[in-house]
Amino acid sequence: MKVLGRLKRKFSNFQIIIMGFAGVIMIGTLLLMVPGASWSGEGTSLECALFTATSAVCVTGLIIEDTATYWSPFGQAVILILIQIGGLGVVTVAAAIEAAMGKKLSLHERDLLEDSLSAFQVGGMVKMMRFILRIVIIVELIGTFVLMPVFIRDYGVGGIWMSMFHSVSAFCNAGFDLMGSYSGKFSSLTAYSTNAAVVIPICLLIVLGGIGFLTWNDFITNKFHFKRYRMQSKVVLATTAVLIIIPFVLYFFAEYTDASMGDRTLLALFQSVTPRTAGFNTADLTKMTGAGISLMIMLMIVGGSPGSTAGGMKTTTLTVLFANALSVFKRKKNTEMFGKRIEDSVVKCAAALLIIYFFLFLAAGILISIVEGLPMKECLFETASAIGTVGLTLGITPSLGLFSHLILIFLMFFGRAGGLTLMYAAIAGSVKTAEVSRRPVDKINVG
Repeated sequence: MKVLGRLKRKFSNFQIIIMGFAGVIMIGTLLLMVPGASWSGEGTSLECALFTATSAVCVTGLIIEDTATYWSPFGQAVILILIQIGGLGVVTVAAAIEAAMGKKLSLHERDLLEDSLSAFQVGGMVKMMRFILRIVIIVELIGTFVLMPVFIRDYGVGGIWMSMFHSVSAFCNAGFDLMGSYSGKFSSLTAYSTNAAVVIPICLLIVLGGIGFLTWNDFITNKFHFKRYRMQSKVVLATTAVLIIIPFVLYFFAEYTDASMGDRTLLALFQSVTPRTAGFNTADLTKMTGAGISLMIMLMIVGGSPGSTAGGMKTTTLTVLFANALSVFKRKKNTEMFGKRIEDSVVKCAAALLIIYFFLFLAAGILISIVEGLPMKECLFETASAIGTVGLTLGITPSLGLFSHLILIFLMFFGRAGGLTLMYAAIAGSVKTAEVSRRPVDKINVG
């Protein structure tokens, strides 16, 4: 963290966050290229190692090689550590290590931590960091113990490692799994599609990791007094509920119609939760209807919530844009939610994010389709999965060429680091800190 503190004098917070993620990815790539990282004992190619390390740090879950059958226990441990660092955030992990060594964080470092966590003020950052670590440890341990009975029953002592790996992967919204050795390569959790003892805990871990640590803090502080929550927490919880309930209803009535009522419920529930950057799947996605695939693409682009283990455009971005649209329809001057006014700058940021994410999602899909000669539906699904840091796939990622893999690597990095973070990092120093003049106004019609 002291290194980050020194970098703070030369680089902006956003540039340091980007360099932090990139640095961890590079270290992870080198470790995964070590011969002992794969079952074969041979060195892994740079392309495969870089793709896997990026997917792990960016908590995506897209893979070129099956995690269980290709990577050795050492390789799997490296992937799990990268997932944990990516879920918590590089700056948070660095600050936690420094705090554990008994060192005090400087004001610059607290400011950096604030930007990394998408918090609202520098004060209380150390307390917030410790709160986050406690939540992560407690929830992931509970998840591990809840999954143990099923996995130990099925895999013996190895079920302990399976439980811990999947608990961390689910809470960090990573989507990496170790089922390939037992259910077939790239099978994810399809073997447990109708097992409530696995489906429900995984769903809960995904949602708990995806709502954000500031929402967790609000809940711990105010319990069930919803009115006392800060507006962001209200928006996150309300949007998350809507984005689970509506897809659940649609999937329940439009998909899996040949399954029993109980199995149908579990399948619809999981497919409504996992597109929100988790990446696990309990059903063959290639057999879904076009409507089901389209809905999943939209959910993947939205992603999780700010300050969470998830990536994507974020739930708050979607809701702010929706609220702004309502204000336009009602001819209101200001955008409002939960009885409070939203600043115009927030609406502008939300609109910018929407444009950036949809442009990259579409442009990348078109490029991959042209280069690989594949249908647009499959290509758009993969690019939505990458930029939303989801990890769901229609099965084409392992067979893509180097150019397409590099596109997906960029999208994964963009989706996890954050669109605005990358933009601010790229243009830092070129933007004036204050406007010394204002240009004349002119009129233009839209719509």
